[in-house]
Amino acid sequence: MLDERKLAVLRAIVEDYVSTNEPVGSKALAERHNLKVSPATVRNDMAALEEEGYITQPHTSAGRVPTDKGYRLFVDRLSQVKPLSAAERRAIETFLAGAVDLDDVVTRTVRLLAQLTRQVAVVQYPTLTRSTVRHVELVPLNDRRVMLVLITNTGRVEQRVIELPEVVEDTRIAHLRAVLNACLDGCGLSNVPELVADLPERLPTEDRPVVATILSVLLETLVERHDEKIVFAGAANLAGADFSTGLRDVLEALEEQVVLMRLLGETSTDTPSALTVRIGSENPYLRGTSIVATGYGSGDNQLARLGVLGPTRMDYPVTMGAVRAVARYVSQILAAS
Repeated sequence: MLDERKLAVLRAIVEDYVSTNEPVGSKALAERHNLKVSPATVRNDMAALEEEGYITQPHTSAGRVPTDKGYRLFVDRLSQVKPLSAAERRAIETFLAGAVDLDDVVTRTVRLLAQLTRQVAVVQYPTLTRSTVRHVELVPLNDRRVMLVLITNTGRVEQRVIELPEVVEDTRIAHLRAVLNACLDGCGLSNVPELVADLPERLPTEDRPVVATILSVLLETLVERHDEKIVFAGAANLAGADFSTGLRDVLEALEEQVVLMRLLGETSTDTPSALTVRIGSENPYLRGTSIVATGYGSGDNQLARLGVLGPTRMDYPVTMGAVRAVARYVSQILAAS
């Protein structure tokens, strides 16, 4: 373990390198930071840090840059993440509170995270397997057409227009709506096929063709909606970033939903709300990048994950504070809805 003085030197190197993107020398450290030791002592501490693999010399200059190991220790020993200002918190709350449905929440969240962190923001949609039916609505459009609206506890809203096999009065539609809600209210979406399998047989003969048509569209809706859906924003923020893997590899990964799902999956922990930071070589699917992520959901029920992807030369205190704050607000919105 490093002593506090060497930790202070490492912390100063990380902060300066993140700020300037220039290798950091002992003279600059002594001038810019109140380390309370001589430049010679700083040089000795830097030599020790380099020997232990926390910093490295990128070329023949006197400056040093942090390694993945150095960033890891910096993050692990952070006394606190940078809190958002009162104005930033109000802006987040106002921006997210204006969302009208789940798609809008996700879109606003990913844009907001990208703006706050100047990195690539990644948000996973709540998975169907963890969602339950809140309400099923049947809206008559004419005497042979209805709109099916499925609303889940996560705020997801699915709409389908259904052509009925016969003319159906509004009173029968209202009755079928009541039957569907009595059968499905509060059940998990993955359990819907089993619960409705024998529903037509439990209804009067004249209602069976209509309800069979409605259930067919309902089940198609559940199948069509992919669980593994990821939204990202802020790719333009990568223009000035330095990646050891190369910018092209990062951009290609962003286009691959599977890669993003794996990256977020690697950040999962036993504590859903815990903030996870994976740095450089710790990301097996995209080395040379760092990802800061956490879970969001309603209460203790984690529905999905969100986070930020960027170069290892990242402002970790700011990024961690933003990810944590946004996830908390999104969770509050879902709980309230």
